[in-house]
Amino acid sequence: MVKRSVAAIIGLGIALSACTGLREHKGFVIDPTLAEGIQVGVDNKDSVVRSMGRPTFTGQFDANDWYYVSRDTTQLAFRDPKVVEQTVLRVQFDQAGNVTAVQKTGKELIARVDPSGDKTPTLGREKSFFQELFGNIGTISQPGLPGSRQ
Repeated sequence: MVKRSVAAIIGLGIALSACTGLREHKGFVIDPTLAEGIQVGVDNKDSVVRSMGRPTFTGQFDANDWYYVSRDTTQLAFRDPKVVEQTVLRVQFDQAGNVTAVQKTGKELIARVDPSGDKTPTLGREKSFFQELFGNIGTISQPGLPGSRQ
């Protein structure tokens, strides 16, 4: 009887330990002292690389925009991860490579996108399965349509 109780307690402990939260850091490790040390008009690309390192990514439309992204998340069991903290440091340079602006944002810019149902709304008419399957029969040989011989 005692062995069963001990086994049940150990099993319960193992089961509960599987539900503990998982904390994870993704992206760049931003040192706040180094980030605040970047000065407009004083620093350039070389000095930023020496102090901060290579950026997480550069701007898609302007290669003179550098982004350092850091994100901490927590996840419980099989649920979706939730953002605990996020920092995005954007450093802008002019054509000569000198710093023109430094912007720091947090998780307030995270956008949540919720899909509406399990279907994507589209324009046009809705067709049944059989209309989709047999709907094109005879349309190719009609005069005036692409693929017809006239």
